[in-house]
Amino acid sequence: MAESNDTVETSVTKSAKLKEKVYATVFLSTVASISALAGFARAVAITRKQDPKHFGDGISGMKGIPETGASLAIRALGWGTLYAVTGCGLFFYGMWKLSGATNVEEFRFKMGSLLPKIPKNNPPQSRTEFEGLTDLLTYISEDWGRNKEE
Repeated sequence: MAESNDTVETSVTKSAKLKEKVYATVFLSTVASISALAGFARAVAITRKQDPKHFGDGISGMKGIPETGASLAIRALGWGTLYAVTGCGLFFYGMWKLSGATNVEEFRFKMGSLLPKIPKNNPPQSRTEFEGLTDLLTYISEDWGRNKEE
């Protein structure tokens, strides 16, 4: 009876973790999409503001069919997005297949063994507390990288 109770708890825990990961993925995807859309809209607005005459006139893409600047920009964004997603997807899929991993944990361990280790900085070798931005910038421009003995 205790085993079935543990199984139920494990199943509930796994489903809760999966649900949390899905929510995190949806959230990050939404934030990234909104950021990309806002950046694109800002770029189009700045272009329209800088050169309104030519922005609205259009460009002759095919014989006699004018294409406005906004439609050209949206088409360019679509193709750029397609190329970026396809290129990154193929690159990451290739890395996954070349590593020979069957799941994310295995891939993480294989990449961890191939990539150089990041040394821990404990205790810190340089200053970590600053009185203000001026103190930080002074430290970076003058004192950073010097030996303590100097």
